[in-house]
Order: sequence, then structure tokens, then C-alpha cells
Amino acid sequence: MLKAVILIGGPQKGTRFRPLSFEVPKPLFPVAGVPMIQHHIEACAQVPGMQEILLIGFYQPDESLTRFLEAAQQEFNLPIRYLQEFAPLGTGGGLYHFRDQILAGSPEAFFVLNADVCSDFPLSAMLNAHRCQPHPFLLLGTTANRTQSLNYGCIVENPQTHEVLHYVEKPSTFVSDIINCGIYLFSPEALKPLRDVFQRNQHDRQLEDSAGLWPGAGTIQLEQDVFSALAGQGQIYVYLTDGIWSQIKSAGSALYASRLYLGRYQFTHPERLAKHSPGGPRIRGNVYIHPSAKVAPSAVLGPNVSIGEGVTVGEGVRLRESIVLHGATLQEHTCVLHSIVGWGSTVGRWARVEGTPNDPNPNDPRAHMDSESLFKDGKLLPAITILGCRVRIPAEVLILNSIVLPHKELSRSFTNQIIL
Repeated sequence: MLKAVILIGGPQKGTRFRPLSFEVPKPLFPVAGVPMIQHHIEACAQVPGMQEILLIGFYQPDESLTRFLEAAQQEFNLPIRYLQEFAPLGTGGGLYHFRDQILAGSPEAFFVLNADVCSDFPLSAMLNAHRCQPHPFLLLGTTANRTQSLNYGCIVENPQTHEVLHYVEKPSTFVSDIINCGIYLFSPEALKPLRDVFQRNQHDRQLEDSAGLWPGAGTIQLEQDVFSALAGQGQIYVYLTDGIWSQIKSAGSALYASRLYLGRYQFTHPERLAKHSPGGPRIRGNVYIHPSAKVAPSAVLGPNVSIGEGVTVGEGVRLRESIVLHGATLQEHTCVLHSIVGWGSTVGRWARVEGTPNDPNPNDPRAHMDSESLFKDGKLLPAITILGCRVRIPAEVLILNSIVLPHKELSRSFTNQIIL
């Protein structure tokens, strides 16, 4: 018996994902046509012996999250439950707090997946490796070049046994080209070190404050409190993958993840990819079009485009490397490149909405990483263009490398600005 836990964070996180996270919880933002965490759930559901999927986070269980969970349970025929933290507990605190729920039924092991990663999720391969050589912690790792490795958790392994000998989260100098993917397989014994961290935090706080228990004792960071502390003690191992992987920290990285997932659909979900047909729009590369969208036959779409529910795409529209969210309208002869068009937004005739590609590839030394600042010398750095919810762009206007907050109606062109 197996279980899976998806760590979805909470509203105090994801500030780099604004303004898109104003409308839906970040884990439900559509990437390649489906909610971000649906990719995780699909991968978990395919693992033989999977009995339950738990979501842990600090989001209030609103209507959109409840509706998604109900639909996912029906689609995948698995119990999928949301466990809400009483406070933000870090990447490990929720696991310890809900340990009884996780261990109910005595699972052989349980997967732990961060919601803000894109991957092909080689979970079955990780499970096989774990069964051949059982240990409390198995981490999924991939490679990065020396420059980009500093933006991630770095792993030093024994190349013969794959034991993690040293772990450093975002080091200041080069440590290793193996980085942590944020996807794990834990044995039930893995919760014992989390208990030790909780008890130590509680004890340390009581020494400072004799008034009683400290709620912050429940905050545990897997990376610093567990992986760094236990590395080299024969408890943590790494499974290396050469499959697709990226973080989804910002809107720009969501576009990059959409490209990776759309490419993978050729092998996993070919039915989700649009195909060129007589009388239909011209399709270039990998494109997702929701069945309810209306796309004019003279439109040119792709590569790497995702069109959501109820979208209207007019005659002569050119759409490339972009996500168009549900209910948006692109009027005749608009051009949208490297952009995200928000829910219910309208782009007028002959308008142009364009951004600069932002591809956080860990093996590209020139890639723009999400940890970098949005601003330099008081100006917004070139990045993808984001139109928030219900933005109206009039005809023949140029929006370049800008972020437009929700419910704005523009009257002129903007470049490298945040429009408040």
C-alpha cells in the first residue's frame, strides 16, 4: 500500500506569481491546459498500489479547491483529501502534524511532492529503487550547471551507492551539479527525524519562554532541518533522473513548464494536443485548445500555446508561447507572444502584447532564475507580459514586457512597467 502527499503551500507564499494568484490558489493555475497539481495527481494515480492522495497546505478550502478535489476523485477513482494546516508549518511541519493521517492503514512508503515543480514524475522508478535498497529518505535529483546550481538545494552523493553525503540549500559557492527536485519517497521511519526536530524546537523555545508550548515548534524545513542534518549518516539517498524538470515559482516559469508538459503530451496525452484540420486554425508545434474555445480558421497558433475554456480567438490572430486563460477574448489580428492573458481579459483589434522569454532551465547558464529581482535601477526587468483578470487592451496598442493588474482598462501603450 502506498500514499502520496502534495505540499501546496499557502497564500502567504507565491508573491512572485502575482497577479495570477489573486484569482485562484497557485496550485490550481492551469499549466498546459490543466491545473498545476493535476499533473502530480495523474502521476501518483498511475503508481500500482496507490491508495490515497493527501494535499497539505495553508489555503482556506474555498469553492475552487473543493470543486477540483471532487472532480479529481471521480476522474482518478482515488480518495483525494485536503488537510489544512493551522499555521504555515514549512515543508516538513505539515508532514509531522498530519502523521497519523499519513500513516493510517500502514503504508509501505509515501511520496512527497512539492506542488510548484514541473516534472515527468518517475515515481515507479523511484519505488523500484527504494524496494531494492530501502532507506528512510529517497530524493529525486537532476543535474544543473555550476552557475545555476546555486539557486537550488545541492546534493553531494556517493557515485557507487547514491547515498547523500552532503546537502546544502542554495549555497553561496559551488557544491555540486546535482540538485534537489522537490520530489521524494519516504519510509514511515522518516517521520522519526521530524519528531526529533519538533521536540528540539519545543525544548529550545521553552528554555527561552517558560510560559508553555511554542506554536512555532511545529515549523520544520525538510531541507535545512532534516536533509542537511542527516546527510552522510546512511539515511538519505538520491535517484537521478534525466527527464523534464523545472520549478514553477513565477508566471514566466509557468510558461516554461507549459512548454515542457505540452511536449510530453505527445507521449502521454496526445488527445490533448490540437491538430491541423481543414477549415480550422493553423497549428504550429504543440498547442492545447479547450473544447469550448472558439478559434477562427485564419488564426495561427503555436508553438507552445494553451487556450482555456470559453476563449474567443478572432480572425488573423497570431499566438505563440503564451497561455490564454478562460473567458478571454483576442479580437481580430491581435498578436500575443510570450505572454499570459488573464481570465476574462480582452485584447483589441491589431493590438500587440509581447514579453521576453523567461526560461528557468537549470542547465542554461544564461537563464533568468526566479530568485532574481524583478527590478533594476527602478525599472522592471524584461520578462513575459502578464494581463491580470478582466483587463481591457484597446485596439492598436502595444504592451511590451509589462504586468497589468486586474480590472484595468488601458488607453495607451506601455513598455517595461507595472500598471497599477
